[in-house]
Amino acid sequence: MLSLVTDTYASDSLMIGIIGGTFDPIHFGHLRPALEITEALQLKQMRFIPSAKPPHRWQPEASAEDRLAMVKLAIQGTDKFVVDDREYQRDGASYTVDTLVSLRAEIGAKTPLCMLIGMDAFESFTQWHDWQKILQLTHLVISPRPGYSPDLSADWIKSRLITSSNSLNQSAAGKLFVSEVVQFDISATYIREQRLKNNSLHFLTPKSVCDYIDDHGLYKND
Repeated sequence: MLSLVTDTYASDSLMIGIIGGTFDPIHFGHLRPALEITEALQLKQMRFIPSAKPPHRWQPEASAEDRLAMVKLAIQGTDKFVVDDREYQRDGASYTVDTLVSLRAEIGAKTPLCMLIGMDAFESFTQWHDWQKILQLTHLVISPRPGYSPDLSADWIKSRLITSSNSLNQSAAGKLFVSEVVQFDISATYIREQRLKNNSLHFLTPKSVCDYIDDHGLYKND
């Protein structure tokens, strides 16, 4: 069984964390793990990067503008949480590798960068566009998800997997680290389903997001 170790860094750590997604809508299953990893790794900041035009066959129900607005509301007032809207500033599909190339041009090649990814998403990581290049641009910090057992037996995983988070700060990219976080069995799909049933969304996502969904009539059939 993999031994998971979480170390702490000095307060002057320069490592930047990022979490991307459609955020349709953002919820506590995104927010709490992001906070715990920010604190555990003593990140300089955690950037939330909403996907403007996801390159999937399915598309978000809420508009890009609404999803960005909800992320801004959800993280407001939280130390080290910032919104990064760079995917809204370019044309075409919002591929992660393009976002990372853009981010690297801003922060430089040597700044440690870690991307938070759920175990469910990590299972299909090798199907992502240009996934090998992604690993040249960032570390992956993998958070367990309810119902997903990690399969870490592939050679490319074993060669990059570390059990001490200190190693993340010693290089800019290329490592894999599994970080224990609180696991919420919450999904955006579940939230949208509850909305269709006219059930309350409180305690699934911040009140400011609940109010925004109500005020803008999101996730209703009509």
